[in-house]
Amino acid sequence: MSGDAKGGFSIFWADDGLDTGPILLQKECVVEPDDTVDSLYNRFLYPEGIKAMGEAVRLIADGKAPRIPQTEEGATYDKIWKKKTLAEIKWDQPALTIHNFIRGNDKIPGAWATLDGQKVTLFGSSLFKGSAPSGTEVEVPGGSKPAIVHKGGMLFFGSDGQGLNVKTLQFEDGKMIPANKYGQAEEAQEALELTEEEVKMADTIKSIWVGILSNDDITNETDFFKMGAGSMDVARLVEEVKQKCNIELKNEDVYMATTLDAFVQLSVRKGRGLDEEEFTFDAVEMEVNNMTIRFPHQLFINNQFVDAKDNVTFDTINPTDESVICKVSKASVDDTDLAVAAAKAAFEEGEWGKMNARDRGKLMFKLADLMEEHKEELATIESIDSGAVYTLAIKTHVGMSIDTFRYFAGWCDKIQGSTIPINHARPNRNLTYTKKEPIGVCAIVTPWNYPLMMLAWKMAACLAAGNTVVLKPAQVTPLTALKFAELVVRAGFPPGVINILPGSGSVAGQRMADHPDVRKLGFTGSTPIGKQIMKSCAVSNLKKVSLELGGKSPLVIFADCDLTVAVRQSLGAVFFNKGENCIAAGRLFVEDTIHDQFVEKVVEEIKKMKIGDPLDRSTSHGPQNHRAHFEKLMEYCEIGTKEGATLIYGGKQVDRPGLFMVPTVLTNVQDHMFVAQEESFGPIMVVSKFSSSNINEMLKSANGTEFGLASGVFTNDIRKAMYVSDKLEAGTVFVNTYNKTDVAAPFGGFKQSGFGKDLGQEALNEYLKTKTVTIEYPEF
Repeated sequence: MSGDAKGGFSIFWADDGLDTGPILLQKECVVEPDDTVDSLYNRFLYPEGIKAMGEAVRLIADGKAPRIPQTEEGATYDKIWKKKTLAEIKWDQPALTIHNFIRGNDKIPGAWATLDGQKVTLFGSSLFKGSAPSGTEVEVPGGSKPAIVHKGGMLFFGSDGQGLNVKTLQFEDGKMIPANKYGQAEEAQEALELTEEEVKMADTIKSIWVGILSNDDITNETDFFKMGAGSMDVARLVEEVKQKCNIELKNEDVYMATTLDAFVQLSVRKGRGLDEEEFTFDAVEMEVNNMTIRFPHQLFINNQFVDAKDNVTFDTINPTDESVICKVSKASVDDTDLAVAAAKAAFEEGEWGKMNARDRGKLMFKLADLMEEHKEELATIESIDSGAVYTLAIKTHVGMSIDTFRYFAGWCDKIQGSTIPINHARPNRNLTYTKKEPIGVCAIVTPWNYPLMMLAWKMAACLAAGNTVVLKPAQVTPLTALKFAELVVRAGFPPGVINILPGSGSVAGQRMADHPDVRKLGFTGSTPIGKQIMKSCAVSNLKKVSLELGGKSPLVIFADCDLTVAVRQSLGAVFFNKGENCIAAGRLFVEDTIHDQFVEKVVEEIKKMKIGDPLDRSTSHGPQNHRAHFEKLMEYCEIGTKEGATLIYGGKQVDRPGLFMVPTVLTNVQDHMFVAQEESFGPIMVVSKFSSSNINEMLKSANGTEFGLASGVFTNDIRKAMYVSDKLEAGTVFVNTYNKTDVAAPFGGFKQSGFGKDLGQEALNEYLKTKTVTIEYPEF
């Protein structure tokens, strides 16, 4: 109740019962801002108390137990807080003082206030940050302003105008309700008819009550608390029901159903999956692609969709016709701080941090199943927001995202350390082992070309490792990330584990890089921004960084290849996803003897492409993502031709509304040219000619950029394939194929294409830290 930052316990030598005797042993712990006696008991007092008693006995047995006299200086003796009359809340105090008073009395005797003429006891207080939510106002006698009943509880205010949120209320008759239900008429709930199996479960529950209450005379009307049960009895009841009936309950559930009959009914409903609270949010609803799509448009913080604190929004645009899809909340620095605080609390104090690895995996599998269930909706949202062709979106953008979550869900309980033989400290011996531990709060910044898939590539590994996440999607493509956030709640992820902040990189993204509580940042995007992020991460708190940056991936085509296959694969290597592909073949090196034939066949195939509405199933090429990028692509073609490259085909806008670009081919490209060094990130094929007599010179050109993300080679000569694969300076080399990525294969670049890996087992290392433990023990 005093807001102490530290607590603990003492073991005394026997005295006259006043706890004034010499101290034998003391232990202390950090008191978190929302701790109660219950939470301290479960987390610290009980487990550490048992160990401390054993330690005290050993000290006494060994004759080493100290006797530390207690000083009377500064000593206080606070009366035990038992009388209900002493627990009335005084509202003319700061919110922090009121919050400490409420949690100091939680659960006994319970801090109370008068609301609507009746005494109401308040439980589950937490300090509230952010703008006040909308809801129903309730007058609080003596309060500085009315309380607000909202979907997250009931918000009260101190004399300083700051807020505290309460989760549970109890009335004078002992009945408890969720605080967000205050003032609502209670709907009569029809009693469930129990199955034969559920009748057996009810008998088991009754026997549990008999054991806890030490009373055989238990009827359906017996009230758990009126029979003298306390908070530890609640904890025991919840655990026994979980063990014997396989029903997951929370302590709060017991307070909501205090009679045996009500408790049995509640347990049965939980077992059947009934009474799950409906998740509501302000949804955008549209009729698109012959279906109704619904998606959020606000920030996602602590499992709630909320407006930005400053209420700023931005338009997200459909590149097919440049129409506004909807307005999206734009995260500020303050919003970013709130999201990081939520992620930190979830990691350090919440259920996620306590959850065993296998249960984390179950949640991730459930999330993947929900993504599968909503894959058509996700693909449609991806198409209208990013311009991705629907057939590609459903197979790759969404399909690979689902595969990624399932792959890493399987890794959750397989992350392990090792034992290491070291030199023993004779005559003693040693055991040294390593542990792989989560890093903590991780920030992720994703690009606009694969909005959902890049989210999945990074977040799935991050979650499997046990971390919590704050993710900023690209400002121009935020919608699938927000739809994903909705599915996160429906999958049952605890609050704060995943937070999504649409907005600008210069504000929200920069704050994530600067934030002292963020311990890792994963980024996919341009090399210049990657450099700025790395600098900020170093200056702020030396946070770990992984960067997947720009590319200029060379693709080598030898005359001895299967030309038909090479042409088809080269078209995909360059034009896949409209060329908005980080591993797109940025420069093709075609052997001189087949160069002209190759280019001719490429142009023939380009002419067959259907360019248009990405939701049309027969479309093979959709619009570029946004206008600024489209204009840069036009400029890229102009620079290429000015420097001497030959424009064989394209280089212009399609004659129709929207950001559609004709797939383009530039030939006669030389090493010194801009288009030979810099990626276009669009549907532009850059072709150079080489001679088989000078393969090493060609490889020097292929490696002559600062990028090294991917590469490829087409040849039927295994010697060439192996030699070129060895010599190409890139994180991925494709041989007689291209774009063949898989969730199990690590992905990442060399040089200024970045460092660190997405996908595969190696990706887990980006989100883990290794702890070495050495134990010394004597020989017998």
